[in-house]
Amino acid sequence: MDETSYHLTRKQVNQLPCVFEQAMLARAAVCEAVQRISLAEREVVACREPLVRAACGQLLSLLRANSAFALKIKDAQRILPHAMSMKVQCGGLIGLRDLLDPAATAPDVMKLVRLAQAEYASFEALPFSRIVQGVAHWQGRKRRTPSEPKP
Repeated sequence: MDETSYHLTRKQVNQLPCVFEQAMLARAAVCEAVQRISLAEREVVACREPLVRAACGQLLSLLRANSAFALKIKDAQRILPHAMSMKVQCGGLIGLRDLLDPAATAPDVMKLVRLAQAEYASFEALPFSRIVQGVAHWQGRKRRTPSEPKP
């Protein structure tokens, strides 16, 4: 399947893509509202809850804006490279988990969104200085050198 056909089919099949799709695909977070779809030997992640997805979008936007210093960028609105996007999504969810649900093993996105909505007047009131610490400390997998054996 060529990439153009794949992307067109993806838009038809996944009309409500998960906002935290990269974190979900990396298995760095879980969510009750997630729906995994196999498409052309790939996996896409959809959201079954439009209201939760809207809240997630608002939260991710605030995470990006407040993480600019930790990412060493001036414009958080620009398209981020994959590694930076992973850092915002995975690290941001870990920071939010550490703040709202420290006993949890993996960040549960829907649970964290609901806890944040219940404990704070709005997402803007969240203590992003504490949450962004998760972004700053999160590290992706290290690249293997060609001489290293496969795990």
